[in-house]
Amino acid sequence: MTSYRQPGVVLTDHYFEVPLDHDDPTGEHIELYAREVVASAKADARLPWLVYLEGGPGFGARRFIGRQAWLGRALQEFRVLLLDQRGTGLSTPADRQTLPHRGGPREQADYLAHFRADSIVRDCESIRPRLTGGAPWTVLGQSFGGFCATRYLSTAPEGLETVLITGGLPSLDATADEVYRAAYPRIARKVEAHYARYPQDIARARRIAEHLTDHRTVLAGGYVLTPEAFQSLGIMLGGGDGSHQLHYLLENAFVRTPGGPALSDAFQEGVAAALSYAGHPLYAVLHEAIYAQDEHPTQWAAERIRGEFARFDAAKTLAGEAPLYFTGESVHPWHFETDPALRPLRETADLLAARTDWAPLYDAARLAANEVPVAAAVYHDDMYVDTEHSLRTARAIRGLRTWVTDEFEHDGVRAGGPRVLDRLLALARGED
Repeated sequence: MTSYRQPGVVLTDHYFEVPLDHDDPTGEHIELYAREVVASAKADARLPWLVYLEGGPGFGARRFIGRQAWLGRALQEFRVLLLDQRGTGLSTPADRQTLPHRGGPREQADYLAHFRADSIVRDCESIRPRLTGGAPWTVLGQSFGGFCATRYLSTAPEGLETVLITGGLPSLDATADEVYRAAYPRIARKVEAHYARYPQDIARARRIAEHLTDHRTVLAGGYVLTPEAFQSLGIMLGGGDGSHQLHYLLENAFVRTPGGPALSDAFQEGVAAALSYAGHPLYAVLHEAIYAQDEHPTQWAAERIRGEFARFDAAKTLAGEAPLYFTGESVHPWHFETDPALRPLRETADLLAARTDWAPLYDAARLAANEVPVAAAVYHDDMYVDTEHSLRTARAIRGLRTWVTDEFEHDGVRAGGPRVLDRLLALARGED
């Protein structure tokens, strides 16, 4: 272990070996990385542990500096573990560069089938006794991290002191089709709200999409910006300041050149940063698999269900006069053609989309008998996680207390920081 300091905190790097397949503990092992954070003044104190499970899938734990955001509140009473979930960050990364070590697409798909919430929870239970001496710990799950926390409650509640969930209560039984059938109307509302706030962006978005239809556009690094890829910038609309950031990106789209109007370098650079999956490829590869259970293949659900909502069809929109609707929180087969970080993984993704041997993720009977204190922030019109699905699950988990708010968007635990965590702790402890 290596320890070092930042302002107000002591950090310690931890590495753990865990089975790739927890049902085969003598088989292949992979490495997990986690960063311990403790307040400098309490570095030697005996403190309860809080483990943070990041949203995603596919994102390593946030790299904080000092006591940023909710971390400062947590450090008042906890020793915090920021876990890079398997395949992310420094935890045996899984991407286009490393996955060829597994073999071909079939071997890669079989490998990645072990990277869902069920395996992540078993990873946590593997490392918990090594850190806590066997004591249960508190889990804070953001978005997909909340899906993992719900799985934790279903299968290993003995490891849990308290569970705090922010924007991440999943449906216990919705198929991927049902998830996206609920998602597109939410996305449409976000787009309409954006255009009501910035009506000038209606013409700008159409103009950009028309330009991309007529001009093949390849961004630096090789990303092919098609009209459909441009639409996926709508993923920004699920964050607290996302609508404003999208507006500033669109207003800078064109410059005048000797050859006529062209997409500006600044716009292209901003789009590449927003759309590339190079830093988090598992988000795309495993995104629909996080909903798969009971032997239902996902079969590119977002793409299929999109066909039920004509307003999201760019070609039809541009043939008429309607506003262009952005998409968001959806992954499509063409992402594996436009993004160079994903192209080598297209066949692997196809195999995962066709897979039918997914195990159930949640145990409704066990959740109905839950005895672990649980509190969840549910955002009133969350673009990423359906509010009605979340509230239905909240009612299904015994003792769970919700805070339903429209003060924050999906990233409330980041934007609200200490206040969000403080509210959830009070709810879980029956103090609010």
